Amino acid sequence: MAVGKAMVMPDAAARVTGATPYGVNLKLPDMLVAKVLRSPLPHAKIIGLNAAAAQHAPGVAAVLTAADLGQPGGPALLTGAAFKDQPVVAANRVRYVGEPVALVAAESLPLAEAALELIEVDFEELPAVYEAQAALQTGAPALHSAFGNNCFKHAKLRHGDIEAGFAAADVIVEETFTSPPAQHASLEPHVTAAQWRNGQLTVWTATQAPYLVKRALAELIGLDPAAVRVIVPPLGGGYGGKGHLRLEPMVAALAWKTGGRPVKLVLSRAEEFVTVTKHAATITIKSGLKNDGTFTARRVAIHWNGGAYADASPGLVAAGMVRAVGPYRIPHVWVDSLGVYTNLPPAGAFRGAMSSQTTWAYESHMDTIAHRLGLDPLELRLKNLLLPGDHFATGEIMHDIHFVECLQSCADKLGWAAPPEQTAAPPHKKRGRGLGVMMKSTVPTSRSECRLRVDAGGAVTLFTSTVEMGQGAHTALGQIAAEALDIPFESVAVVGPDTAVTPFDTTTSAARSTGMMGAAILHGAEALKQKLIEAAAPFFEQPPAELAIRAGAVVSVAAPAQRMPFAEVVSRNRLERLEAMGVYQTQSELNPDTGQGVSTPHWHQGAGACEVEVDTETGQVTVLRFVGASFAGRVVNPALARLQNDGNIIFGLGPAVMEEIVTEGGQVINPNLSDYLIPSFLDTPRRLETVSLESEGSEFHGIGEMTLPPVAPAIANAIFNAVGVRIRDLPLTAEKILRAIKNE
Repeated sequence: MAVGKAMVMPDAAARVTGATPYGVNLKLPDMLVAKVLRSPLPHAKIIGLNAAAAQHAPGVAAVLTAADLGQPGGPALLTGAAFKDQPVVAANRVRYVGEPVALVAAESLPLAEAALELIEVDFEELPAVYEAQAALQTGAPALHSAFGNNCFKHAKLRHGDIEAGFAAADVIVEETFTSPPAQHASLEPHVTAAQWRNGQLTVWTATQAPYLVKRALAELIGLDPAAVRVIVPPLGGGYGGKGHLRLEPMVAALAWKTGGRPVKLVLSRAEEFVTVTKHAATITIKSGLKNDGTFTARRVAIHWNGGAYADASPGLVAAGMVRAVGPYRIPHVWVDSLGVYTNLPPAGAFRGAMSSQTTWAYESHMDTIAHRLGLDPLELRLKNLLLPGDHFATGEIMHDIHFVECLQSCADKLGWAAPPEQTAAPPHKKRGRGLGVMMKSTVPTSRSECRLRVDAGGAVTLFTSTVEMGQGAHTALGQIAAEALDIPFESVAVVGPDTAVTPFDTTTSAARSTGMMGAAILHGAEALKQKLIEAAAPFFEQPPAELAIRAGAVVSVAAPAQRMPFAEVVSRNRLERLEAMGVYQTQSELNPDTGQGVSTPHWHQGAGACEVEVDTETGQVTVLRFVGASFAGRVVNPALARLQNDGNIIFGLGPAVMEEIVTEGGQVINPNLSDYLIPSFLDTPRRLETVSLESEGSEFHGIGEMTLPPVAPAIANAIFNAVGVRIRDLPLTAEKILRAIKNE
């Protein structure tokens, strides 16, 4: 049995020795280097652009401006993940600092950089707006004519009678929480290469969604999708930042202008900060409860800062609406989730997308409620957490949910019943405990396909467009295939994303791959086994119903000693291979006016609990211990599952206590990993424990994000428990904590 074992990633040695062929290492014959000229202003008209000197500069093969786009037979000007509102390069207007204005392809990086200096651009500066709520006000500059009030998405959830719910409450608590923009900070920056040859476009790119890129490029250039090939090397991290269109339209268009020479663009670290960010969010949450802690109503208003272009935000804003309620039984619910244009870089999915921001709000809010009612924070949660058979605010019936088990396991491991030991710390260092629980929907309508092949030598190959970005997806999927075919894990080779070779997959994000692609593999394995049995039946002189698959062979059920290995089945039928497809898809949707319906094929569930120490003289907070739990359904690889859970918590520490993109006049002023801090090993909890919970008969569940959203609220709740101050604006810096202590 391959599933349930801690198999080592087959490419582990290559990863730690630097032999993994990442996109940044890609070299193609006669390849050009691309660089981007970017806007220095947050909002301006382009009243003149002269690239003639750059076009004639030494070593320059091509310069691309908006004048090259939108012409017959060439690439279009506009593209976009949700709707086409973003120019490949700015045409008449720039909308954020860092927006691409022109592209250069040259023989070397120095020559490309020198050519950029020769491009002359005249701007006429316009008023700019940077905060989502300010952008909605009358008189704010309108970024796009189609959305005069700058709101590109308003998702609504209406359940019950909200006013009656508040009227029935004994206690009403209202708070506002904020979460700033953050950077994904993947070790590997964004990278894309492209080449045109004989009317065919081939793109090598660090993306989490190869088929989305393929479709978008075909539309951009007016090609049959069959003429676009997208190849995805292993990624050096993604975290949602590589989940949609990023560099691909620019590089494809620039390669088109070179007339056949390949072009490669690698972003600098500073350029990463103006390419995609986490959504800044302001969340106001109002809850009504009885004195015993029973909910009567909850109203939530969320303003998501989408930046200058919609990108993938419309779908994410809708998902954030559902995730903002929290995993609780609340009879009356009203949520407004608004996506808003501002003059900042576009925002996109960020690990735990929208759930990190919403969990931060509702789980901090839960502790405020518990304090107001004089209840234990764990007791309040356990009283209200959703159980199987309950109706959620969308009207759907909850199934296979284990919020209680996740939270209780964390509390038990932390020793919640016993107060934190204070005598071990100096008088100015106070200890406290906090916890949190999360819920997250996944992509409601999506499709995963795989192909399984067994050749005449008996080798089994899994073809999948699931992207390997360090999370171990190909290892886990190989284990699922091996178990389904009853062969050793080592016998399965996994071929990753190449749209000319591997079949369709919606995306590698939203913690969907183990569940969705895993289910497709199970279906494909059943189809392949049936083909093997039918091909072997004439040689056994038995009907297929009397044969089975055991240990890599077709066997007679009545006489298992009679067996024919897979290789023999293929070769004796004089075939080169036997193949079968596996497909798994889900489809659900919500009423756009009420948010009622089915929002997700299954719910992601996780919890966290921690103990912190707060230095009351400096405000410094140290996470002494953190315990995390995720519901995995059925664990495929215990070692990788533990690393996912651990990595989530360490990743989550960054936005919780230190990470924030700081802008001034729309300009990012900390676009590097010296001024923008991410957690180091010295910042990790002194004790870190995680567990993946299983349930007999459950499906495979992804756990790539489950222990991350509870991190920030658990730490904030522990700070409150330690020193009695409530911080409502992330990150939880020493300065904020000390200021709050002094103001108490």
